[in-house]
Amino acid sequence: MQLDESEDVLKEQSEYIEYVRSWNDEYYRKNNRRRKAFCLTMGCQMNAHDSEKLVGYLEDMGYEMTNAEKGADFVIYNTCCIRANAEEKVYGRLGWLKTYKHKHPDVIIAMCGCMVQQDTVMEQIRRTYNFVDVIFGTFNLYTFPKLLATRIQSGSSVYDIWTKSKKIVESMSAMREHKFKASVNIMYGCNNFCSYCIVPYVRGRERSRKPEDIIKEVEALAAEGVKEVMLLGQNVNSYGKTLENPVSFAELLRMVNEVDGIERIRFMTSHPKDLSDELIAAMRDCDKVCNYLHLPVQSGSSRVLEKMNRRYTKEKYLELVDKIKKEIPDILISTDIIVGFPGETEEDFKETLDVVDRVGYSTAFTFLYSKREGTPAAKMDNQIDEETAKERFNRLLEHVNSGVEKISETLVGTVENVLVEEINRQDKTMVTGRTERNSLVHFKGGEELIGQVVPVKITQNKIFYLIGERM
Repeated sequence: MQLDESEDVLKEQSEYIEYVRSWNDEYYRKNNRRRKAFCLTMGCQMNAHDSEKLVGYLEDMGYEMTNAEKGADFVIYNTCCIRANAEEKVYGRLGWLKTYKHKHPDVIIAMCGCMVQQDTVMEQIRRTYNFVDVIFGTFNLYTFPKLLATRIQSGSSVYDIWTKSKKIVESMSAMREHKFKASVNIMYGCNNFCSYCIVPYVRGRERSRKPEDIIKEVEALAAEGVKEVMLLGQNVNSYGKTLENPVSFAELLRMVNEVDGIERIRFMTSHPKDLSDELIAAMRDCDKVCNYLHLPVQSGSSRVLEKMNRRYTKEKYLELVDKIKKEIPDILISTDIIVGFPGETEEDFKETLDVVDRVGYSTAFTFLYSKREGTPAAKMDNQIDEETAKERFNRLLEHVNSGVEKISETLVGTVENVLVEEINRQDKTMVTGRTERNSLVHFKGGEELIGQVVPVKITQNKIFYLIGERM
């Protein structure tokens, strides 16, 4: 892994940034308006963080960002392929863009992300959506300025899909949604190969960033006023294994905890198969690490978990949860659950309900199984019919919501420190933020509180959010 070429790579890209900016500046001089750019992000927080980098590049290149495709001069879709409906949404929007581009031929359209790493998708784009101008994948985000400059210079479509990562590039600019919190990639790729998941095929094998580069980035964020960082990886527990001098994720957490200015540390995603005692101890000991953990269970059936290639059983998962709660008593846990995995029986599904009831999740992200071509699960027998899957899904929601309500009720009367994120969208006299344990809270306040950590007494439980009063 080449990690020492970042400076040369970014210098090269800066030349293309300058070229596109000059092109946009000339347009501004002639038309008295900036070209507008629209970026649509689909999928996980890794994609969201990638989009922050794309928006950073676009603003450096002289574009003005807009919240709508209509009226945009440049449109980019950062795509997801974890479920079929994510791809269907993209194809639907591309159909609209085809008409839009016919009316506005100077509009440049780009696609990137996980979806375009699939050969079948690229074939369909070439066949049906060949009006897309720039396409690149998950491994070469940092070449975006070069690809856009090439499209502007040549007038021809530019497709650049890599099958593996060639280097990790540090110090890419990003435009964050919030000035007071930020995401930090600590690693890329995945080695787990869950039988239903296409991520390892489109994001490649695990590659960890050097700890000193991560700390340098976190220190820079702290200097900019960032109070909360989210450490990102497909499985953060595997961090450091590919480094020349291995460093565990628990050790990295302790390093980040020492950075002055940072007040909160979150991370995701943590795989149950290798969440170590060392990591639990680090979470317990580090005062800045939030007492909140996202721990995907996916299914409560050991038989289904084996078919999923999750490498833990129901019993091991529950033992792990008990161990975590013993060391960190006030922790809240969220999860991911898949309903309707091939071969799932009613008995298997009831095992999932049992886990939900026993753990007591503060939040659960629930999904109907989505068949992904190229994964082992897509070829499995006994695919569950849609009617059965949806009926189980609705029953699961009843159990999840009941558990969330009980957890939220325990918070009424407590005083929680809330990081204020925005003015409430329904009531402008209120602000909205999150507690250390990731509960959403609304309370009376003004814009001056945004970015501040405020003590709030929780007064009402609205199940999926809380109402409070500023102390």
